[in-house]
Amino acid sequence: MEPSSHIWNDGELVPWDEATVHFLAHALHYGTGVFEGIRAYDTPNGTAVFRLHEHMMRLEASARAYGIPMKWTAEQLDEACLELLRVTGLESAYIRPLVFYGMGAIGLNPENNVVHAMMAAFSFGAYLGEDGIHKGIRAMVSSWRRISHTSLIPTAKGSGGYLNSMLAKQEAVRAGFDEAIMLNDAGNLSEGSGMNLFIVNQGIVYTPPVSSGILEGITRDSVVQLMRREDIEVREIDLARGSLYTAEEVFITGTAAEVTPIREIDGRPIGFGEPGPITRKTQGLFADATAGKIDDFAHWLTYI
Repeated sequence: MEPSSHIWNDGELVPWDEATVHFLAHALHYGTGVFEGIRAYDTPNGTAVFRLHEHMMRLEASARAYGIPMKWTAEQLDEACLELLRVTGLESAYIRPLVFYGMGAIGLNPENNVVHAMMAAFSFGAYLGEDGIHKGIRAMVSSWRRISHTSLIPTAKGSGGYLNSMLAKQEAVRAGFDEAIMLNDAGNLSEGSGMNLFIVNQGIVYTPPVSSGILEGITRDSVVQLMRREDIEVREIDLARGSLYTAEEVFITGTAAEVTPIREIDGRPIGFGEPGPITRKTQGLFADATAGKIDDFAHWLTYI
């Protein structure tokens, strides 16, 4: 991560090194916060944020889900994001808004604690490396199960829930893989450590449904719309673990990961061990959408 010049902090732009949080902030101890990951792209028509308002609306929804009162509306946070990008001068960026409980009670009930909102923007390349984008990554099925609807709220981006993702990611990296694939409590496919999952067989694309414990990814929704526009059939169904090993193609999607192919899972090659035609087509469609080259989806871009 490369530092930028400023961070937006509760309505003020402060220098990067001065964006500090008190040691006794509730979120630091208990993970009581919600966040988003957003990308801005350098397009032929200038810097544009991809699906900005949808991300801020999901941030609002995540805060409601966890009972965190937000001082700022999604529309106000949209403007704060654009202001931050103008001040930092970034042509492309990863943007991280965070709403969290600060000082107050140290116990588990943060009802009377102050709520803060902060946002950073910084340069950020391919999350899983340029080689991963072009050649595909190696993944393993994690021994850690994805958090369930009976324990937390997997459809909201709560900070504390990502300890679950961290365990899976670290396990995969320590075992020599790039990424983890998580099953849910029923043993069906859920998602990666921080991205959604797609498999391809006989020209049909399959992805786990929301009931499997996934986050409803905005990139996931984008590629589903893009593929269906090209008459590629996409089905949201429960998928058994074995579906990975018989798949012709597998790829993951997310703001950070964008569209990343998986070439190997648990030591087994996927298809011919390289990104397949539908994965490549999807990568191209997504790249065109983020560059503003598809008129039907031009509204996904908010120019600064």
